[in-house]
Amino acid sequence: MATFYILYSIAIDKYYVGATCDDISERLRRHNSKHKKGFTGKANDWTVVYCEIFATKEEAFAREREVKSWKSRGRLAQLVRSTPSENQPIGKWQ
Repeated sequence: MATFYILYSIAIDKYYVGATCDDISERLRRHNSKHKKGFTGKANDWTVVYCEIFATKEEAFAREREVKSWKSRGRLAQLVRSTPSENQPIGKWQ
C-alpha cells in the first residue's frame, strides 16, 4: 500500500504534494522535524489536508506526478475541498 497526500502549512500559506509507502503519521513527523533542507523545511506546522490510498507505490507516485503537473494552487485547493470533511484526515497526525 502507498499514500498520495497533500499537506498545508498555515505559517507559509503553502501546499505540499507527496506520496509515500511509509505510515502517513511517520512521514508527517519527518516533514515537521526541525530540518532546514527542502521545501518542507521552511515550516514545521504541516498538516495533512487530503490523502488517497493506493494498492501500489507506482499508482500513488503516478497520482503525485499528475497533481504536481497541474501547477495550479486553485485546482489543488479545489481537490482538497472536494472530499467531505468526515473522510479527510485533516489535522496533525500524532
